[in-house]
Amino acid sequence: METHLEHVIIGSVISALSTGIGALPILFFRAVTHRWRDILLALTAGIMVAASTFSLIPQALSHSNVWVLCFGVLLGTVVLTLLELIVPHIDLEHNRMNIAMDTQAKLILAAITLHNLPEGLSVGVSYASGQDGLGGLIAFAIGLQNAPEGFLVALFLINQKVSRGKAFILATMTGAVEIVTSMIGYFLTSFVSGLVPYGLSFAAGAMLFIVYKELIPESHGDGHARASTFSFIIGLLLMVCLIQWYG
Repeated sequence: METHLEHVIIGSVISALSTGIGALPILFFRAVTHRWRDILLALTAGIMVAASTFSLIPQALSHSNVWVLCFGVLLGTVVLTLLELIVPHIDLEHNRMNIAMDTQAKLILAAITLHNLPEGLSVGVSYASGQDGLGGLIAFAIGLQNAPEGFLVALFLINQKVSRGKAFILATMTGAVEIVTSMIGYFLTSFVSGLVPYGLSFAAGAMLFIVYKELIPESHGDGHARASTFSFIIGLLLMVCLIQWYG
């Protein structure tokens, strides 16, 4: 139990702090080309699709049945949909809303923080599944998704006249909430074994929602669809290889 707990702490911390790692370049430069941003988003999308379909979903089925899987996937999708309705998605780079700087910055930070809650649960549940390597793989996939998100949040704050150091700290803090929710997911599914397949299915649904609703559209929005498509496929194949080698 202690060994597993150490692993989930390490995995959740690395995954959560990837937001800060993504924000780190903001201390040195203020922009990244749309092409490379789209390629990175598409690579992350491919990794998350593979993690969901070749790891989380098969594990959920091995612990239960297709009805539990469908319920969990739909629950993950509905929860993220409700989060978006409560705190609408705000375009970080092309925002035209006429809101005061402080209010707008708070809305951005609240939206990103709430968005990270299910991601932390996904990491914790994956570690609690008992499947060797699954937790680390999901933490890796979530961490990659967090990195560009951290950069964009920090970039937005810089454009709102927030200091570089403060922007870096605030962007990092939006991911830190995943450590708490990861522990919640881990302990819930560890002590209530019947929750494991529901948790795995929920994680798959949440990740697929993020991919189709956000990552893929954003990676195709600036005329780099072909490069993004190849990047998506490479990301998917990379994760499949990792699952085969370490899953």
